[in-house]
Amino acid sequence: MKFADRLKTVLQSRVSRVVAVLIVAAVGAWLGIFLSGTVKAQVGPVETGMSLRPAWNGETIVDASPLGTLTFRTHDAPLRLRISLENIDQERAKAIIEDPRLADRLPEIIERDLLDGVRALLIRSLLCAGAGALIATLLVFRRPRVALLGLLVTSVALAGTSALAALTFRPNSLVEPRYSGLIAAAPSLVGSAESIVTKFESYRSQLTKLVTNVSKLYDTVSTLPLYDADPRSIRVLHISDIHINPIAWNVIRSLKDQFKVDMIIDTGDISDHGTKTENKFVDEIGTLGVPYVYVRGNHDSMITQKAVAKQKNAIVLDDKTQKVAGLNIYGLGDPRFTPDKTVAVDSNPAVLAQFGRSRVPRMGKPDVVAVHDPEVGRGFSGATPIILAGHTHERSTTVLPSGTRLLVQGSTGGAGLRALEHPQPTPIQASVMYFDKETRRLQAWDDITLGGLGEQSVYIQRHVERDPGRMISPEPTNAPSPTGSITGTTSPAAGPPLWHQGQSSPMLQRSPTEDDRESS
Repeated sequence: MKFADRLKTVLQSRVSRVVAVLIVAAVGAWLGIFLSGTVKAQVGPVETGMSLRPAWNGETIVDASPLGTLTFRTHDAPLRLRISLENIDQERAKAIIEDPRLADRLPEIIERDLLDGVRALLIRSLLCAGAGALIATLLVFRRPRVALLGLLVTSVALAGTSALAALTFRPNSLVEPRYSGLIAAAPSLVGSAESIVTKFESYRSQLTKLVTNVSKLYDTVSTLPLYDADPRSIRVLHISDIHINPIAWNVIRSLKDQFKVDMIIDTGDISDHGTKTENKFVDEIGTLGVPYVYVRGNHDSMITQKAVAKQKNAIVLDDKTQKVAGLNIYGLGDPRFTPDKTVAVDSNPAVLAQFGRSRVPRMGKPDVVAVHDPEVGRGFSGATPIILAGHTHERSTTVLPSGTRLLVQGSTGGAGLRALEHPQPTPIQASVMYFDKETRRLQAWDDITLGGLGEQSVYIQRHVERDPGRMISPEPTNAPSPTGSITGTTSPAAGPPLWHQGQSSPMLQRSPTEDDRESS
């Protein structure tokens, strides 16, 4: 009886030790895989980052930030493959465009590059997992033979997992992705499925070709003499309506460097739906290295505004004035949030103008007023020399009867995904403005227009202010107040009421979205 008890005790002890070794080895292997990092792989003209992680469900995730993710149930093994799209190799994309043979072989090239990247990732992950298991068991048990046992068990387990992933791979899953983020809304943005199919063949090459426009733009502006090399000149880059188009950041960065601008003014709609998914897109602001003045557009929620405000060089103006690079700038966010389709939007021009006019008494005497909608901007006529706006996706400029110039910018993002809605692409537009440092009045501006989706044209047109020091006359104060209301959505945490108390202007009725509630 004593012998049986002793044998049972020994067996239990050995089983416990083996279980302990397996647990420690598994933890070490998991840490090894986790610390293995990301493998950089060139897939066609796209630079990708690939990572492998343990997971309960076998799946492949394609991260197309900031648009969202696509998830494929590609295998049954407990491994998750994540592929992030990080950059586009302009030279390689250009070579594919110019050589029809490469374009025809593009699917084959992508498949080969993808397999090479996954193979390199698996080898790296296996080595890191084995090293992690070996080090962990050696540190815990301090016996080389036990550590080798942990390494052996881990190698067998990983080999079995890899074999299971290969045996259960489902190619058909690639045509049945699960969408999340903004990608899920893509059909509503680019039209019906039939429309997408009919346009795909023409846009497939054009989307790739678009990246070469940035190089062409850079070459063009590099040979253009600056309007005024006088150090007393303040250079301002005016952009608007990016609508989460990543190409816009390349254009903005090129113009910033070539024209040596002192600041950037963004008159809104940097976002498309104002969701948290889009917040990562605005991180590029922090890499520009110059002050970035921003006012909220009707596609930007309070969540978007807060994400921009977190950038180290961002200056968010929402009913306030701030001095930036020598200019006093007043900014006012748009009173509407139109992506919420459950609330009707009444954009009565007279009501919008009155919304701007109601802010004039407390804004001081700014050199520049920045708003999103030009109709709101008209309310500041006579209170400032120049008003900057966007919203219409069409550039224009008007000198109002008061002497105030209203300068409306086109879309610096080429209208984002909406470029697919129209037969003609929306051009990418921005302007560089030159202000006198002493008088703080506009002297001249350059309008830059880059051809939209699939086009290769670049135009730069220079304008000189004929009478920079003209008198700015206040608008008549006895104009009747309009009737009507503006409806839309915004955050309940947007701050003070959008109309002064006691004023004879209509109240803005704005009901919050779910994202806005989370931001409050």
